[in-house]
Amino acid sequence: MKKILVLIIVVLRIVQCKKETASEIYTATPVAFVIPPHFPQVEQPANNMLTAEGLYLGRKLYYDSLLHPTKSKSCSSCHLQADGFSTLQSNSIPHVNMAWSTSFLWNGAIEGGLEEAMAFEVHEFFATDFDLLRENDVYVTLFEEAFGSTDINLESTSKALAQFLRTLNSSNSDYDQFFRGEKQLTDSQYRGYLIYNSEKGDCFHCHGYPLLADNQFHNTGLDSVFNGSNWGRYEVTRNSADLGKFKTPTLRNIEYTRPYMHDGRFITLEEVVEFYNSGVKHSPTLDPIMTKSGKENGLGLNEQEKKDLVNFMKSFSDKDFLTNPAFNRPK
Repeated sequence: MKKILVLIIVVLRIVQCKKETASEIYTATPVAFVIPPHFPQVEQPANNMLTAEGLYLGRKLYYDSLLHPTKSKSCSSCHLQADGFSTLQSNSIPHVNMAWSTSFLWNGAIEGGLEEAMAFEVHEFFATDFDLLRENDVYVTLFEEAFGSTDINLESTSKALAQFLRTLNSSNSDYDQFFRGEKQLTDSQYRGYLIYNSEKGDCFHCHGYPLLADNQFHNTGLDSVFNGSNWGRYEVTRNSADLGKFKTPTLRNIEYTRPYMHDGRFITLEEVVEFYNSGVKHSPTLDPIMTKSGKENGLGLNEQEKKDLVNFMKSFSDKDFLTNPAFNRPK
């Protein structure tokens, strides 16, 4: 009888211990993922839902040069908030509305979601030495608070960065406000709007609202000879039909994200418009939209129309996004 009583006590203690352990499992604070009005629906990955702790960790990592083995640069070195999370010193694709991207880099070499993109950045671009993070008491605490573990590795670092990138969304430009009926465009911008959204300019085919990008790859006639540096999508697929095709960049905050094109060859929006107006080069993989009837030699816009189109593209500037304190360097 005594043996049975002792066994019952032991079992009860084991059950109680398990209950206490289960109650001690850390749960981070959920944060709602807000999809801007008129934007397509997009799902968060089930294994990396937004949390306050993960978001803060990702934001801190984004601005920290500890990601680099020599502590010489951070994500923010090439992606400045004031420049629409791009930089004047490179032709990096802006970090904006990336939750809707299905591939990354100009040639789309990284496919999947933000977690895959950030894993590439951490492992390949930065070649992060995780011991630098593991030796930092602040990060040990932050990783434990975000993911319930002090195991700082490629997966957890990529997940944290992906959470922050997922919140870098721009949806309150002058054009957004115009679309919502809250603001009027200037006369010049409205004329540019008509050019942009008609067959006259044909911009809307690849840069449709609201993302102002189509997640596709196009040869828009930048070159007629391909020598390696301008292979584009072909570098990934090795399909000759992809020569010279590059990912469509978003035009959000385009006023601030120069230089333009995959190689940064154009410095001003005026140069970009003039290229489409008169500088398109023909090749076998040139996008058919560039050679539609009547556009074999460019758009044929006059000086006022070119100015109007530039002014309209400036309506994509979102001052709130460029100054949002939730996106800047954390204290």
